[in-house]
Amino acid sequence: MSDFFYAVLHYSFLQYALIISVLAAIACGVVGTFVVTRRITYIGGGIAHSVLGGMGAAYYLSVVHGWQFLHPKYGAVVAAILAAVIIGWVSLRARQRMDTVIGSIWAVGMAIGILFISRTPGYNEDLMSYLFGNILMVSPGDIWLIAILDVVILAVILLFFHQLQAVCFDEQFARVRGLNVEFYYLLLLILTALTVVILVTVVGIVMVIAMLTLPAAVAGYFTRSLRGMMIVASLLSVAFTLAGLAVSYGPDLPAGATTIVIAGATYLAVSLISAIRGKTIAA
Repeated sequence: MSDFFYAVLHYSFLQYALIISVLAAIACGVVGTFVVTRRITYIGGGIAHSVLGGMGAAYYLSVVHGWQFLHPKYGAVVAAILAAVIIGWVSLRARQRMDTVIGSIWAVGMAIGILFISRTPGYNEDLMSYLFGNILMVSPGDIWLIAILDVVILAVILLFFHQLQAVCFDEQFARVRGLNVEFYYLLLLILTALTVVILVTVVGIVMVIAMLTLPAAVAGYFTRSLRGMMIVASLLSVAFTLAGLAVSYGPDLPAGATTIVIAGATYLAVSLISAIRGKTIAA
């Protein structure tokens, strides 16, 4: 462990990873709280996998047709927002089951991406690395990008907190009060899409899905207010990521996978303790 702290003081890549951990924790804690509360945790996975379609299309156009300005990240943003809007519109208007819609978007998005990648000449290792990320390989540009994301998220939450809270907790009551539920629900999905697509190109699909859900789920055991849940989830996200970096450094393990194991183990432990306490009180 002492080697890790020594390395943090001397290596910029670890310093960048720590900064990214804090910034990503804000986005995951705040947005993840709404995702867990609204019970749409699978939407993160659906959007994260569907971005491959946008990235593949952007990469194809830049390589084959010379659109050098079209970075794969831009295609990912478009695909993520499009996926969020389709999921929201179909589930609201067509009254389809949410899991069916998300599964369809997930599969179709990945299939489109694979088709575009197959038609793009050359080796596409760089494109696939966007999807699986590495928190130890972040750059100052990534730090600024996530910092901007945090500002956008916090601004939207401050402006529309009560409306988003109403949509998450009691949709029918919100309709009775005249709230435009469809608009705020789509706003929540788009906010989730932006969070997923920006973080997924930095830390990868699996870590984004885990950090959107696990810290907020653990926080739900310790607080009953939405604001409190956001704060606790953000702090837990920082703690999990820092613990993952520290534990993985010595044995040279993948930092993202270590972080997820720690977060998952914490969630299971808290759930088990809560269940045992509940049985004890009932008895």
